[in-house]
Amino acid sequence: MQESVIYQDILQKGKQQEAFTYTLRLVNRRFGDVDSSLTERIRILGANQLENLGEALFDFSNVADLEAWLNQQAIN
Repeated sequence: MQESVIYQDILQKGKQQEAFTYTLRLVNRRFGDVDSSLTERIRILGANQLENLGEALFDFSNVADLEAWLNQQAIN
């Protein structure tokens, strides 16, 4: 069962949701509540991208840095 495609998909979606929830908490802690459009842009990131964003937050000075990072992800 653990090798089934459906099982793996469920695990991946769970990981992504957990990463999103945690990363959004970090973003809100750093910048306060962010615009809903930014939240949606963060929501669609994959689990690995969300982990990378969590690390990148240490280098951001303001919300514009977050927007620039998200724009860069859209290009890649």
